Amino acid sequence: MSRFFKGMKLRILVVLFLCSWSMANCSTPDDGSIPDEVKTTFQNPLWDGADPWLVKQGDEYIYCYSANNGIVLSRSKFMTKQGELKQIWRAPETGWNKACIWAPEIHFIDGHWYVYYAAGQSGPPFIHQRTGVLRSKSDDVFSEYEDMGILNTGDVSDDLSKNIWAIDMTVFQHNNKLYAVWSGWLEQKDTDASAQHLFIQEMENPYTLKGNRVLLSSPEENWETGGPLNLNEGPEVLQNGDHVFIVYSCRESWLKEYRQGMLQLNSPDADPLNPDNWTKKGPVFEGNSTVYGVGHCSFVKSPDNTEDWIIYHSKKTTEPGWDRNVRMQPFEWNPDGSPDFGQAIPAGKVINRPSGEVEIEENQTTQ
Repeated sequence: MSRFFKGMKLRILVVLFLCSWSMANCSTPDDGSIPDEVKTTFQNPLWDGADPWLVKQGDEYIYCYSANNGIVLSRSKFMTKQGELKQIWRAPETGWNKACIWAPEIHFIDGHWYVYYAAGQSGPPFIHQRTGVLRSKSDDVFSEYEDMGILNTGDVSDDLSKNIWAIDMTVFQHNNKLYAVWSGWLEQKDTDASAQHLFIQEMENPYTLKGNRVLLSSPEENWETGGPLNLNEGPEVLQNGDHVFIVYSCRESWLKEYRQGMLQLNSPDADPLNPDNWTKKGPVFEGNSTVYGVGHCSFVKSPDNTEDWIIYHSKKTTEPGWDRNVRMQPFEWNPDGSPDFGQAIPAGKVINRPSGEVEIEENQTTQ
């Protein structure tokens, strides 16, 4: 045998030995410790995006967002990692909702998933935005969805021709009633440089509003005004036992001053449709010297249900614009039952993964 083939044989044996050693040492340790590849921490930001909506159903996390003029869902066992993806809906080629798909969020109500989203005929200017609803055909979040139509967010309940601009709708149940909350205009305008307010209305069912809309909040406090356009938008409901809060975004979404205010229902028995029954506080969460323009959040429990987390977006730079990414961090509760969101955590700072998440990944790795 030539020196060349002897050398080749030796090199092959060395490679095989190293591969065997590597595989043996990458297997699960006998002492039950976490394998090296399962990280116990993460850092913000998590991924690019805006208006993050994350909801927990059973032991799964459903992430909902708009992409390619449609709506996409992710289903995952983890808060910090997106999982299986599916586009559940794409805007039609014609009609009121053919463009400008904004800020969808998904809710599980009475055995079906409902997606609330804003859309319009065209833009900019974004003067056509209205709110639509999709409904799943089964309790499977990845089932087919049917278009339940447009919601009448105007003041004339039986006349859609008088419908009024509306975005960022969310829904919540309280005292056996279903309510919708959204950001809208007082009247229809021909410019999108218009002040935005928060409205609330009872729902007859998850795709039909009942009665009349009620003006709940306007940008009036010094911490929610002062820029070129005063906004109240992105309302999200946070419930803690009998306590009900609406955390919303204010100031300008394209500026670093974008921040979070809060409405608190004064008592569990108070009528949510009476604006006098809500107390405004703020800002309850805002940016700092390293985190810019925090806004449009959602709230979920950790996998083991022992922690509360806020998921939000922030601007990538201090320059005006909508280039944003998604972050999350845990928060606590004050003695009076109100949330304490703390300070926005800078990018790159190590954060422990949500409680129970490491164990889930460890079990997947060892199976």
